[in-house]
This record gives sequence, structure tokens and C-alpha cells, in this order.
Amino acid sequence: MKQTEQAQALALTLCQGLGIKTITALLNQVPLAQLFALSQVELCKLGLQENVAANLACTDWSRIEHILTYCQRQQIHVVSLFSPEYPEQLKEICNPPLVLFCRGNIALLKQPQIAVVGSRSSTRTGLGLAHEFAQGLSRSGLVVTSGMARGVDGAAHQGALDVQGATIAVLGTGVDVVYPKRHQRLYEDIVQHGLVVSEFLPNTQANSNHFPRRNRIISGLSLGVLLVEAEIKSGSLITARYALEQNKEVFAIPGSIKNRLSSGCHYLIKQGAKLTENIEDILEEVSFFCENSLYSIEIGEQKEEQCPVLENLGFEVTTVDTLTQRTQWPVEQVIARLLDLELEDKVERVLDGYIKLARG
Repeated sequence: MKQTEQAQALALTLCQGLGIKTITALLNQVPLAQLFALSQVELCKLGLQENVAANLACTDWSRIEHILTYCQRQQIHVVSLFSPEYPEQLKEICNPPLVLFCRGNIALLKQPQIAVVGSRSSTRTGLGLAHEFAQGLSRSGLVVTSGMARGVDGAAHQGALDVQGATIAVLGTGVDVVYPKRHQRLYEDIVQHGLVVSEFLPNTQANSNHFPRRNRIISGLSLGVLLVEAEIKSGSLITARYALEQNKEVFAIPGSIKNRLSSGCHYLIKQGAKLTENIEDILEEVSFFCENSLYSIEIGEQKEEQCPVLENLGFEVTTVDTLTQRTQWPVEQVIARLLDLELEDKVERVLDGYIKLARG
């Protein structure tokens, strides 16, 4: 077969005993295009162990051709580390996947992302928070990335889709395998409106060892990781640990001290994660990393458009009690928000309440 860059990257991935660090060291000595023309002896001279050199020299190109043909037939994109479509964020982690198999819109790989993760056995409150935060992140121009597991992951993906936002699902199976089965419809919606990603070969079935590995990709793709509900010993904390190792932001939503699913979030907050109560807590941290100036404008507009206090305030005088009834917020929260809006010159305090100021 023709040794394309995709085929060569796949050959390196399939070569037993060859890791990313060794591959990097090899390519520092020999260009990728020339690597497969070398004999076993020449590969050993470059520092490969004899058995690994033998595996590489005897690459099964017919198997690789079969995989690439299958991917083309199933509309699976093969994005290698050497491809311009490969996300720069992911290249920076210590063990980036050499090949990503993708279904959907691969342009999303390079968009600013926030990972939303949490318990598979989340409470109704946790599911609601995951859905709500995913909607807010989507409206602010961020891609919501998660692992398509039941619980928080699924709620986050659905939240993004419900507001026509973009979402990426990183799988611990082949990109063409739906797991769990209950997420068949969700999977189809993500493929159509977002992106499904995996480092595992197509048709790879679920394996408990795969899911911790895929967590490094979830955090690696993202500017930060938001934990909604998680126990101390959970996959979500593995994702958070990867994020910390990758110098990414970690956000955690606090909960009741009597809820075991809040224990992981509280632990992370004690370790320095940002206590997160609203979307603005996330946006003020990650907006510095966004290179698109339009994105910053969208964040500013989003805050105003989604402010229930401002939405329920007209150019006529409105009392604090009326705003409390309309927003269903505690009175102290309404007063605090009114103070913020007053400082931003968006409202004015008058004798019997507040009025909205016309924008010039």
C-alpha cells in the first residue's frame, strides 16, 4: 500500500513495544517518510531494542490498509500527531495519543474547550447542574468535552446539544462502538452536531483499563476541567489529576457535606481547585487563554443577556421585592446583583427601587 502519513502513524501506533517517547527520539534522528525504509539492523543502531526493531521492520501494511479502508467507509477521520488537524493543546501533554479516530466535525478539536465530568451515579441535582453549566458554557462559545458515560457526562453533552452548542465525546471504546448502549441516541446526536473521539482502534469494545487512559485526553483537549459530583475514588478525580499535571484549570462545584458525591469536589477545593458557583467563575479564568477576540466579546454579552435581574428590570421603577418574586432568587442575592449592575452603569437606584439605564 501507499505509505501515507496516516498509514505511517498508524503503523507506529500498532508496533508493540514502541511508545511515544521512543517515537519522538526516533523522529529526531530520521524523518517519518524515511523511517520505514530502514532495516532491522539500522533501526537497532538508532537505539531500538531488537524485538521492537523487528516488529517495526515487519509492519503488516495489509492490516493497516484494511483499517484505513474501514475508516473511510464508516466516515471515520484518522488524525495523526503529524496532521495539521491535531490539537496543539493535546500535543503538550506528556503522553499524547499518536492517532485520534474521529467521527463528526474535526474542526472542534482546535476550539476552546471545557471538560465537564462527574459521577456515573449522580443525583438529580448533579445532573441538573451538569446540564445547566454545559448550556452556559456553550452559549459563551466554549465546546463542552466529556466522556459520554452515564450520569454527569451524558447530562453535560445533552446540555450543550439542547442549546445548539458544540460538544466532544472522548470514548474508552472504538469510535464506532456505543457505550453505554443507553446512549445510542446521544451518540448519534453528537456525531451529527459535534465530535466523537477515541485513541482506540475501531470496533474496540469497552474495557475497564481504557477509561482511565481516555481521561488524559479529556483534560488534554481542554482549557480546564469542571467537576460536578464525584467521590474521592473515582474516574473524575483521575481526570482532575491529569488536568493538574497538565497545568490546566480545575473547577469544582461544592455540595452538602452529607452527600458522599460531594467529597471529591471538596477534596479538590482544599487542594486549590476553584470553588465554582456560576459560569462566570469559569469564564474569568479561561478567557485569558482564548486567542479569538470575538470570544471575549461573546462572554461579556452573555453575562448581560442571561442576568435574570436585568431581564426583569424595566425603565419603570421596580422594587427589590418585585425582583425577588420575579427571579425567585434570595433577596440578598438580588441586592448583590443590583449593586454589580449599578457599578457597571446598567441600573440606577431611585427612591422606591431601581430602573434600567438606556444603553447609548
